Amino acid sequence: MPQYAAIIYATDIDPTTPEATDLMKDYNEFGEGAAAVIRGGAALYPTATATTVRVTGGKGGDLVTSDGPYAETKEALTGFYLLECADLDEAVKVAARIPGAWDGAIEVRPVVDFGK
Repeated sequence: MPQYAAIIYATDIDPTTPEATDLMKDYNEFGEGAAAVIRGGAALYPTATATTVRVTGGKGGDLVTSDGPYAETKEALTGFYLLECADLDEAVKVAARIPGAWDGAIEVRPVVDFGK
């Protein structure tokens, strides 16, 4: 069965703080309800904890790092799920139940299968 990445763009919050307790309950409920198709995933710390890495001049070039996210946006990449669904329609229906869709967006992309 094909796999899909459900990439969550939502309000940039720290999911480990007390302020996120209610939201994490919603995510736990989603996870329990969609357990049959979830194959992996993770929540991410806020973008303030990000380090952006670049290599200037191509392969073998100079390593340049900067604190913070790659781009400043209203919604941030806050996590993802790896879903195994029959087709895109099913993946979209599952993604619509992810709490991040309620105040942000879920990008659903097919995952390339390079074989095992």
